Amino acid sequence: MTVGPDTLAALLKRKDVLPAGWESVFGMVAREDFVPARIWPDDTEALLDRDRDPEAWRRAVYSDRALVTQWDDGRHSGTEAGRLATSSASTPSTLAEMLYDLDAAPGMRVLEVGTGTGYSAGLLAARGCRVTSIEVDPHLARRARENLAAAGFGDLVEVITGDGTLGHRAGGPYDRIQVTAGVRRVPAAWIEQAAPGAVIVLPWGTDYGSGDCALRLVVGADRRGASGPFTLATAFMKLRAQRPDWRRYGGAALPDDWTAYARATTTTLGYDDVVGGPFDPVGFVLGLCVPDCLARPVLHGIFGATLWLYGADTGRGHSIAAADFGADAPTIRQSGPRRLWHEVEASWHWWNARGRPTIHDFGLTVTVTGDGVVDQQPWYGATTFPLVPPAHDWPARGRG
Repeated sequence: MTVGPDTLAALLKRKDVLPAGWESVFGMVAREDFVPARIWPDDTEALLDRDRDPEAWRRAVYSDRALVTQWDDGRHSGTEAGRLATSSASTPSTLAEMLYDLDAAPGMRVLEVGTGTGYSAGLLAARGCRVTSIEVDPHLARRARENLAAAGFGDLVEVITGDGTLGHRAGGPYDRIQVTAGVRRVPAAWIEQAAPGAVIVLPWGTDYGSGDCALRLVVGADRRGASGPFTLATAFMKLRAQRPDWRRYGGAALPDDWTAYARATTTTLGYDDVVGGPFDPVGFVLGLCVPDCLARPVLHGIFGATLWLYGADTGRGHSIAAADFGADAPTIRQSGPRRLWHEVEASWHWWNARGRPTIHDFGLTVTVTGDGVVDQQPWYGATTFPLVPPAHDWPARGRG
């Protein structure tokens, strides 16, 4: 059976994720024109090489799967999966749903942050949009230009090599901004370079977990802020400028003997309660409730797990907590100015008491202040955060 662009368009139509007017676009733009010869489907992370097995490669290209196209910022060259996936061809259904949120119409100026293979930019160009796309990796930017030119979109998409968090003022103001990398802090440039009423669609999340949620922001008339709801649980590779920075969360600043100053407690919650699965809302909600916190779950075989929590220094020093879950009752150790586990536990009870609302009940308001600083204010209905005040009733060291 021969597969191709029409096969993918039909698949997305059956899944009911194709926006109105986009079926012909997906049928027109061949994903294979943008995907490199070597790919790692992220559900297997086993290399598929077009030269060795063209049929398997083609089936993967026209499936609804994300395809890793680069590891370790291009330093990886082997056949095995690398350490960190740093570029990919997004899952087509996720791309389609985010294009639905974007609502881009012919003639609109669109800024894309994260060119990757160029496939998404090609779809927008085929839709009739005027596209400026920014890619931080020079090799990926060059290859995307080649892909777009070969597919017939070279004159319709301008690919800029640079830092996407800075936008591209010369091409604005933009009617739409599409971001294809995970964001932790919305840059002021995106709002300032958007037209009043423009839509910005981006994957947004916190350092509590690696997952993201698609966020649909509408820019205000004064172009000093934007607000909107979360629409879709997903996961994207993070902007290179916004990957979790261990130095912010302690690094060498945390003393090796922190356990000597830690306070011990226990909990009625379990590991799964506060970690959840890949698209479980609990991790995302806890990240909203417990700001400036990096969470790292560690499994110990089938017998137990530890959830490590690291609190950034926001003026009173770093904090750390370790929640150990095993056969016996959980053991919690906390040290530093914040009681990170107590914040997580209180936030979980807040979420549970409200019937465990999904990500669709939450949103984000972004405001650019006079000095260019961006304030991000999560909300739940009419309630704004913090929902649970940070717990810090002892000094950073000692038992004071």
